[in-house]
Amino acid sequence: MIEQVHFLRPFWLLALFVPAAVIWLSSHSMDVRKQWKGMIEPHLLDRLLVDGAAGARLRPSWVLAAALFLSILAASGPTWQRESPPFVEDTAPLVIAVDLSPTMDAIDVSPSRLERAKLKIKDIITDRTDGRTAVIAYAGSAHLVLPLTEDAALIETYVDALATRIMPVAGKDTAKALQLAELTLAGEDISGTILFLTDGIEQRAFDVFKRNTKHGIVVLGFGTPEGGPVKTADGGFLTDAGGSRVFAKLDLEGLKNLHALTGADVATATDDDTDARWVVQRIRTNFAQKQASEGERWRDMGWWAILPLVIVFALSFRKGWVVRTGMVLLACQLVLPTEARAADFADMWLTPDQQGRIAYEMGDYDGAAAHFIDPMWKGTSLYRAGKYQEAIDAFAAVDTPQSWYDQGNALLHAGKLDEAVAAYRKALEKRPNWPEATANQAIAENLAKQKKDDEQEQRQDPNQPPDQIQFDDKGKQGKAGQMNIAEQTSELWMKNIQVSPADLMARKFAIEAQGKKP
Repeated sequence: MIEQVHFLRPFWLLALFVPAAVIWLSSHSMDVRKQWKGMIEPHLLDRLLVDGAAGARLRPSWVLAAALFLSILAASGPTWQRESPPFVEDTAPLVIAVDLSPTMDAIDVSPSRLERAKLKIKDIITDRTDGRTAVIAYAGSAHLVLPLTEDAALIETYVDALATRIMPVAGKDTAKALQLAELTLAGEDISGTILFLTDGIEQRAFDVFKRNTKHGIVVLGFGTPEGGPVKTADGGFLTDAGGSRVFAKLDLEGLKNLHALTGADVATATDDDTDARWVVQRIRTNFAQKQASEGERWRDMGWWAILPLVIVFALSFRKGWVVRTGMVLLACQLVLPTEARAADFADMWLTPDQQGRIAYEMGDYDGAAAHFIDPMWKGTSLYRAGKYQEAIDAFAAVDTPQSWYDQGNALLHAGKLDEAVAAYRKALEKRPNWPEATANQAIAENLAKQKKDDEQEQRQDPNQPPDQIQFDDKGKQGKAGQMNIAEQTSELWMKNIQVSPADLMARKFAIEAQGKKP
């Protein structure tokens, strides 16, 4: 703690000579004996001078010096804590790794371990408003189901489709799942949390868990120590080589060892939502702890000087001190109109960006935009206020990946689809492999293509008569007609195929397991 104490603006400390000078000048100006020493004989001066009362030790110059000292100390920006960057999201990203090994079909918890895990995911997503979440499925191999997204409906659709049968490689390799989760979070500027929903962590994965330092790890175990039979896809039960039913047990001892050796947060699933709320709380705690230790900005703690300054200035309400000046300032404030007085008072204590942030937090986006000087905050406020063109102009003042991404969002809402595609492309040039920018670019491209197709259809008038009509007399000869299936476009072919999310994931995972790019 002490070693982290420093000053954000140390050059202000050079002004500490001012309060020292005030005390020195005051002590010399108050020395009446020295002022009259050259004019009156010493033996007469002793009779003429009247010393102040012994109790009158507190002088205005000392109070002024104390106030100046505290003000200079506050202006120098003392700090010992870190804080999040101004545009970092308040909610940490979450990667949910779902164990799809065969034992997750055990029915020692109703209806099964996997189905119970799906319900927990829905509870967690419901509690995590505005939080971005990714989903990973793993067994003997690990595969990305969904990248980080805020679309809760999309997450629910794919989570419902998860099944043990879609995994191409049998077994359980939690280390691969953790590595894939870390890769999913690699492009994030802030630390996230990796949540494992499983019935056990194998011992060989512990070393990989120990090496994880950036992201928090939470493990929620499913099942009972007594275990239960494992259902199969055909409705039967899994059996061993001897024909006996396999009873899968929750590896409770292994989860305890994981917590002891790696520090990962471990708990077991409950019948109510207390475990989901515990998971959400751990996500928030991990985010706060990581930001406190790894934040890019130091928190300016100079505002703490306000408290002793209030006490010091309270002493000024004495005869002969600065109370008259205070009354003049108060009178000027009372003469001003109410709105002007409030604005003037705010300007005395808050910067424009601070006033804008207060208005933004209160939902007054127009007022926030009027106060903000920072172009990114101004653009964000205008975007929230629905003034997309003005937001675009504000974002354009900054040449960063986030600025281009925000411009793309505003252009998309403004209906300028081609320009939105170009903005997202620019954001990806500056920050490759950005999932949100990639997803939004695809949306903008699809909307732009759909718009062009609609415009082309509108230009074609179906009521116009054909230029020429010809009949194929060769058809009367009774020859069988032939149609080349290859001439059908892939787009028409895809439109006639109905594939469930489970089948789609099974095919994707199988291709990935073979080492091919899906």
